[in-house]
Amino acid sequence: MAKSYADIDLAEFIDHALLSPVATTEHVAKWCDESDRFKFAAVCVFPVHVRQAVALLHGKHPQVSAVIGFPSGATTSAVKLYEAQEAIENGATELDVVINLGWLKEGKTDELHREIAQICEAAEHPVKAILEMGLLTEAEKRIAADICMDAGAAFLKTSTGWNGGATLADIKLLKEVTRDRIGIKASGGIRTAQQAMDLIVAGATRLGTSTGPDLIRQLATLGREGGAEDEGGRMKDEG
Repeated sequence: MAKSYADIDLAEFIDHALLSPVATTEHVAKWCDESDRFKFAAVCVFPVHVRQAVALLHGKHPQVSAVIGFPSGATTSAVKLYEAQEAIENGATELDVVINLGWLKEGKTDELHREIAQICEAAEHPVKAILEMGLLTEAEKRIAADICMDAGAAFLKTSTGWNGGATLADIKLLKEVTRDRIGIKASGGIRTAQQAMDLIVAGATRLGTSTGPDLIRQLATLGREGGAEDEGGRMKDEG
């Protein structure tokens, strides 16, 4: 894990997210081209776009991640499991799964654990459990993190980007809870290179953002330790 800005190859941390409901096949092609060109860790898409992304990135560096139960997490366990299995069958190599927040709020921890564990077991690929931390108390954040780790998640992810975004405080909390046993994905509202670097130094091992190319350009223009203004022109920052 990077300890200082000098250690960070920012592109290696980025999941290039295309999670707008109006995303088209042209957008998918653009996001995949950018992911390959910048050597991002992954492109993150809705299940309907997985086949196209897999075909475009075949034999290339970026992984293809599909979101499951996105953005609410409130579909049934059977539907989430089928969605996850279909995404893997279509070539996805990672899954970003929104947990059932209602179950967490009600204290239905067994149900929550069972759902994530079933998906992790069936997928046999890395699962990033989306905690939607902007809607949780600190106690709920810790409970959710412990449940998802125990269920087999490979990453804990801060948010969908639809209900608040990544914060340094949440990344530090997840780093404390995980003790480097699994990955931490910061997502939502990451619009400057400085913000991205700060999140990585705080403990994030992946960044979910639709602004990846802008962040890389900011580094090239402003230097690794310079501040950065949002260049704009991207779709809603989610992931």
